[in-house]
Amino acid sequence: MKYSEFFIPTVKDVPSDAEIISHKLMIKAGMIKQSSAGIYSWLPLGLKVLKNIESIVREEQNNAGANEMLMPTIQSADLWIKSGRYDDYGKEMLRIADRSGREMLYGPTNEELITDIFQSYITSYKELPKNLYHIQWKFRDEVRPRFGVMRGREFLMKDNYSFDLNEEAAKISYNKMFKAYIKTFLRMGLTPISLRAETGPIGGNLSHEFQVLANTGESTLYYDKELESLDTESLDPDKLQSYYAAVDDQHNDQECPIPKEDLKISKGIEVGHIFYFGTKYSEKLNAYVQDSDGKRVAVHMGSYGIGVSRLVGALIEANHDEKGIKWPKSVAPFKLSILNLMPDDQNCNTKSSEYYSYFMSENIDTLYDDRNCSIGKKLSDNDLIGTPIQIIIGKRDLAQGVVEIKDRILDNTEKVHIEEVKKVALEKLKS
Repeated sequence: MKYSEFFIPTVKDVPSDAEIISHKLMIKAGMIKQSSAGIYSWLPLGLKVLKNIESIVREEQNNAGANEMLMPTIQSADLWIKSGRYDDYGKEMLRIADRSGREMLYGPTNEELITDIFQSYITSYKELPKNLYHIQWKFRDEVRPRFGVMRGREFLMKDNYSFDLNEEAAKISYNKMFKAYIKTFLRMGLTPISLRAETGPIGGNLSHEFQVLANTGESTLYYDKELESLDTESLDPDKLQSYYAAVDDQHNDQECPIPKEDLKISKGIEVGHIFYFGTKYSEKLNAYVQDSDGKRVAVHMGSYGIGVSRLVGALIEANHDEKGIKWPKSVAPFKLSILNLMPDDQNCNTKSSEYYSYFMSENIDTLYDDRNCSIGKKLSDNDLIGTPIQIIIGKRDLAQGVVEIKDRILDNTEKVHIEEVKKVALEKLKS
């Protein structure tokens, strides 16, 4: 994509209510624009990142055997009344009425609706297990929306639900999702820490939340150092769940079960939450199947959520410097940018166009900065939006047969011969 044809409205100033770095940088980089309190339009650059994150989430859900579907954003209140949560959920639920006066709601979660779908079609243990997920916009009327997309009222979420015959089988499904979550966050270049958690309004007796490390995170985490060096090829959910990890209000130095030399203390941001809640919803909403003995039994359920849009903010909190965002390659809106510093110079234009055509032919999402603007603005804008690899083409360098390649993540540059640029850039993109 040519920068001159793309819409990236970078700005210098940010509103006073932008308190945290991710909120500030998303506004400065032209990724989002606030529509109303806690509600944002996702501009092209922000949407590209959001889609990249969504793609990783989807791939790992599919790999774990979950089936994608899509449920409506607006739900009837009937099922929520039946489950007993309609009055209990609180003011975060946006309640509305249609023109006939029927009570409706903007779904903050989907336990009721998915259970109703399941019970309409599944009647035998032979059809189990089942795991259904979707990626959908949610709305929760936060009393004080803040921190940009980290705590907005409207947000993109992946939620899925497992259905099993008994507790033993349900734990297997739970651990599949646990493992899928760890792999998802690792693929994004994040360091995930899993912690036992309260079940809250979802209910149940087993729950884990997933925090990712970030120096500017909102929680203080205490955890076993082994959790910082996970290998995606040898993930054991039972072993991972046995490691010590706690947030600050749960941690006690005197009662900590691991030696001080093994204890790490870092800041973290919650990005996912999983629950096993047994038959809480299936009993109330008639989700029964016939077992091998012909007995009618309530299915055991689990619920699994990832804040997809929240992950955008979390990734920025974990990957930035004073110049702007430093996207991991797996989620970057563009993997590579070509900066033509002198668009009025024929040699710069020719070489820039050559590299652009080549990398696009290699299916590398490339941003070609062809704008007629100052060199300083080109350099600062590309650092701000965080393209991992930048090829910087200037008139003087070309005259000497070289161009500059910048690694935004490592924040270093090197001069490379014009004939070696393609090879070197590809190697950096793969590293």
